[in-house]
Amino acid sequence: MKTKKLHYFSGLTITVFIVFHLLNHVFSIESAEKHIQIMDTFRLVYRHPFAETILLVAVCVQIISGLKLFSRKRKIAYGFFEKLHIWSGLYLAFFFIIHLSAIMVGRYVLKVDTNFYFGVAGLNAFPFNLFFIPYYACAILAFFSHIAAIHHSKMQQPILGLSPLFQSFIIIFSGILITILIFYGLINGFAGVEMPLEYQL
Repeated sequence: MKTKKLHYFSGLTITVFIVFHLLNHVFSIESAEKHIQIMDTFRLVYRHPFAETILLVAVCVQIISGLKLFSRKRKIAYGFFEKLHIWSGLYLAFFFIIHLSAIMVGRYVLKVDTNFYFGVAGLNAFPFNLFFIPYYACAILAFFSHIAAIHHSKMQQPILGLSPLFQSFIIIFSGILITILIFYGLINGFAGVEMPLEYQL
């Protein structure tokens, strides 16, 4: 199978997980407990050994194929959305490498549950938040930008009178709004909550 097709199918697999993962984060607006409750429900699916193996393989394929595609296209990309596509993809590859490594270290080395507290530990502790806030924000924005760029290249017809170009900008704007909601939830949901000792930096 060609690199582009592998990248496409691994991307679809990861997208399904990311949608539920971001939805989980939005629930932190209510409380840390609600975030963990929803997470535990979703984990019944994605922490199943079969599903988790597929997801891990998909992430590895996405990183390797994405870097190959970036090296091929970075000098020939033309226009805003083509450039957005390859550069957002590069950031996502960078994010996946670091994020997956952190999750594995948390689970198998530090022996902690990589839950809400694991995620917000760096967001709420100075100077670590100087890295983690842009790191997470750029990851969400890169995801929506990547989707918007793909949509722009594939979509040919207006929807509800909206041109493909306008549709793509709506996707990007939706990503900005969701980023704001998630950060509000993660930071506000943490307010007044005592950080368990094992997550303190």
